[in-house]
Amino acid sequence: MWVKKKLREICENIKKERARTGEIPYIEIGNIDVNSKKIIFTEKGAVAGSIYAPANSILISRVRPTRGAIAFIDKKIAVSSAFTILKPKPEYSSKLLFYFLAWNEKFFEYLEKRQKGTNYPSVREKDILEFEISFPNSREEQQKIVKILDTIQEAIDIQEKIIEKTKELKKSLMAELFKYGGPSFRKGRKLKKTEIGEIPEDWEVVRLGEVAREIIYGISKKGEKEGKYPILRMNNLEDGKINCKDLQFVSLESSEFEKFKLEKGDILFNRTNSLDLVGKTALFTLDGDFVFASYLLRIRTIKDQLLPEYLNYYFNFEKTQQDLKSLASRGASQVNISASKLSSFPIPLPPLSEQQEIAEILQTIDQKIEIEKRKKELYEELFKTMLNKIMNQEIDVEKIEV
Repeated sequence: MWVKKKLREICENIKKERARTGEIPYIEIGNIDVNSKKIIFTEKGAVAGSIYAPANSILISRVRPTRGAIAFIDKKIAVSSAFTILKPKPEYSSKLLFYFLAWNEKFFEYLEKRQKGTNYPSVREKDILEFEISFPNSREEQQKIVKILDTIQEAIDIQEKIIEKTKELKKSLMAELFKYGGPSFRKGRKLKKTEIGEIPEDWEVVRLGEVAREIIYGISKKGEKEGKYPILRMNNLEDGKINCKDLQFVSLESSEFEKFKLEKGDILFNRTNSLDLVGKTALFTLDGDFVFASYLLRIRTIKDQLLPEYLNYYFNFEKTQQDLKSLASRGASQVNISASKLSSFPIPLPPLSEQQEIAEILQTIDQKIEIEKRKKELYEELFKTMLNKIMNQEIDVEKIEV
């Protein structure tokens, strides 16, 4: 049997005790990943003003921009006073309450409605404790539900580890391929020292502008929610690929569109932003009519000399990213890499057939990463569906084999 109770009825009253400076691990609201609900621990110890959070409790951020960020802790830590700490009474499962709040849209809507303040909107702790939730009375049923949800979460964690290991493999392969070349070309090959490091002796070092048909700036027009053409921005460049998240649109005359339209094989380069983000590069491979924003550069290669797929991988190589950032001109809050500076940037140029082999090897790794990401997304969808059905009491938990 399930009963509806307020959080203050389910949870104990926690005495807010000031933590000793530097004594135990400390987290702030920014240390919680809003999507995964996991804590990103740092080496930072408890600071002045922090409070103790007991083991097996739930942390809820009350303030923007991370209001509603929720995490479960299994050990005592020090936390920012911007958290509400929930510690369920012994007859209620802490982990289950965490699950029932962390992915609960009604709870987030409740927090949104009760925020107060203009400059720093927040939710009062007493309002959080007034939230009502249906909860199983049986401790055995609570434990069964936690086991079901934990099992799916473990599968998600396994997929995440596979993805991270595959990404590490890709990093290692890139370092090897851009130094020693493609496996089919290595027999009897020697290396030579160049301004960009050691490379095979039969490779050239060229300036990007020597093997690019053009490097041009994007269109200086503000994107809108509606318009004739989608305009790609910095946030659409992700891991060397284009995503279509949060697209904006512009309406252009045909002559403007012809100048700024994107073709398959174009490289988009983020020329201005914070130092972390400048240099982001992605290959355009989408169908449809797209244009690009002014803080991006469009690179079109001379394809019988430089394959865009090879250039995209080289620009996303960790060492290359560091070298690109060293080109940037520093401003008050942003840095910039001009088209002329990028044109003079040195790159290794293998024979075309070897560029193709290097690109194909890395594409195979990318395909593996995408497959594992899709598996992870399926598990995440299963978790949300299962949780939703359990919370709405649409399935008989006792009949589920774990």
